[in-house]
Amino acid sequence: MTGKDWQASEELLGLFQSLGRASLLVDLQDSHSGNMSVKWKDRSGREKIVITATGSQKGDLEPSQICFLSLDETDYGHYKASSETDVHARILALPGVRASFHAHTKELVTATFDDADKPGAPAAFVPIDPLGWHVLGGEVPVDWLAVPSGSFEVIETVPRRLASHPATVVQTHGTFARGRTLPEAFYVLNIANTSGYIARLLETIGVDLGRLRTAIRADPAAHFAYPPSPYETEGDDVCDFPDEEEILKEFRKTGNRVFESRLSPFHAGSISARGVDDLLYAGKGAMPRDVGGPLRRLPIAAAAGDPEELRRHKLIYAETDFQTVMHCYQPEAEALAHYRYPGEAEPADRVVPIDAEGGFLYLVIPVLPPKVDDAEFLAKLHQYKVVIVRGGGVWAVGAQSLSEVLHHPSSVREICLYRIGAIQRGLDLRKMEPKKAQKW
Repeated sequence: MTGKDWQASEELLGLFQSLGRASLLVDLQDSHSGNMSVKWKDRSGREKIVITATGSQKGDLEPSQICFLSLDETDYGHYKASSETDVHARILALPGVRASFHAHTKELVTATFDDADKPGAPAAFVPIDPLGWHVLGGEVPVDWLAVPSGSFEVIETVPRRLASHPATVVQTHGTFARGRTLPEAFYVLNIANTSGYIARLLETIGVDLGRLRTAIRADPAAHFAYPPSPYETEGDDVCDFPDEEEILKEFRKTGNRVFESRLSPFHAGSISARGVDDLLYAGKGAMPRDVGGPLRRLPIAAAAGDPEELRRHKLIYAETDFQTVMHCYQPEAEALAHYRYPGEAEPADRVVPIDAEGGFLYLVIPVLPPKVDDAEFLAKLHQYKVVIVRGGGVWAVGAQSLSEVLHHPSSVREICLYRIGAIQRGLDLRKMEPKKAQKW
């Protein structure tokens, strides 16, 4: 192999580095765990496997830690590829798959623990959140393996699972995800781990997970607002307003903050700003620094065939004077949307702040049903500026800037975290909530 073949292209290296940093930022990895791989063609047109080196720091990858391996012959180099290379090679051999991502996904791994006798056959993990349900196909397989890392069992089991599922869990070890591109595999991995986090939050606040999963499986459409649009693998570098430097900077800064603050999983949710006859739109709202996503200028008038996500942005602009809109799939809000006060038969229709800052900003935050009609959705947004849709995320509006609209879901996350913490401690939320909120 020539020296050129050992050298990553600048674009490929940048992608590995940026997604490695992003995985560390949202705690999908420890400093050295996990691995990433893609199919890649060298300058002569030969297809290679490109994979991170064993023991490399995914948040600080160096060019020498990206390994190039032949698809069909043993390859000896001046480095050692990941111990999971064989399983990645099998995954990349699946039809239509050109990328795979493995991470320890602490939330999902913890959510799939059991204390049953081994060997055993763990139950599949069933998401109860809208992204997890739709993107992961209703379940994530879970396998107990005697040797959960680098073994023949892993090489045989993981690709077989990924042939029919976008993600799969090796119990106690981590999650493997596949995609047409590395960002798509990372998107799946983020959503899988977030689904595990939401399930654990629901257990923390006393929601009967088994009962909820049974109800969702019986009638998914009744529990979720609408499916997210299919993940687009092209166009992440598209920007329709490159010369509008100030607003471009604000979009990129806001998308990065949505991701780093964990207001949405990677490339989930959306952000927009009103123009005169158009709107500026980020359809992959959670955008890590150096990864980005498409930034489009679109007609503000509703059009036949608009995806539901975009339709709601346009609806808000058509019926109100708001200047900015944000939609986030926020884990803490999704969990609290299912909370029932002790003795109550139905989930609460509001989230009441118990912290000083939250109480200063909001008397209550409405929780709307999954199939809320447009009129009620708009009325509550107009009155409260932010709403939680059970099975549909957090929607927020601003009168001026992207910074203003970002403040709402960011505050909602903190409000929810305080409430979840109080429930975890066994405190009585009713006693902690302002009395005036009870009259809402």
